[in-house]
Amino acid sequence: MFFKQLPTKEASLSYLFGCGSLGKAVAVDVVAADEDWFMEQAKAQNVTITHVIETHVHADHYSGGRKLAEQTGAKYCLHSNAQVKFAFEVLNDGDVIEVGNVYVKVLHTPGHTMDSISLAVSDNRRSEEAWFLITGDTLFVGSIGRPDLAGREQEMAGMLFDTLHNKLLAYPDTTEIYPAHQAGSVCGAGISGKPVSTLGFEKRFNPLLNITDKNEFVHTLTAEIPPRPAEMDRIVEANTRV
Repeated sequence: MFFKQLPTKEASLSYLFGCGSLGKAVAVDVVAADEDWFMEQAKAQNVTITHVIETHVHADHYSGGRKLAEQTGAKYCLHSNAQVKFAFEVLNDGDVIEVGNVYVKVLHTPGHTMDSISLAVSDNRRSEEAWFLITGDTLFVGSIGRPDLAGREQEMAGMLFDTLHNKLLAYPDTTEIYPAHQAGSVCGAGISGKPVSTLGFEKRFNPLLNITDKNEFVHTLTAEIPPRPAEMDRIVEANTRV
């Protein structure tokens, strides 16, 4: 497996990974104007980008995912809950995308948004066990995604609690996590500047993961919500229109 992480605008993190030996790759959370980087990296690795995946419809930055998919002929993939005005490859909980020897399992992880997904990635030449999780805006290093963008923060915070404890924290402590943002993002409060962690480290030191009572979790998460992203409505409209 090869793996590339790209720090980009609005403290976002994008990803390109796949199977070099069979020449296939997947791009995740591509930011507008970064499409050439993905194409250059794919050429350098001698791979074809077969899937472009969004972990959710973004509200803080303009997506370059559809443009990259058009340029490469890749499938453009969103969860079935995504409210957009164009056709896309539908992803549902439990779907597995085969990228050569790399398998990508889709986990529906609602809470930040209803269409949020995480990706459990395994390199089957090493093990069928997931090596890492791409957690989108659900779980950050040192923090949790904000639950208020849909205007139902109490309900969504409760979903986040269930998502974390029933889905993500079920993976082994050694599992690496790669989020969609690092420090400086408005998508969560107190996000670390370190762009990778493990579930075990987060279980010990992420303050919100140490709250095991759901009501207390909801109260704590909703008490510290950052200001809404600048131009949020305009960005969402651009990311969902034809």
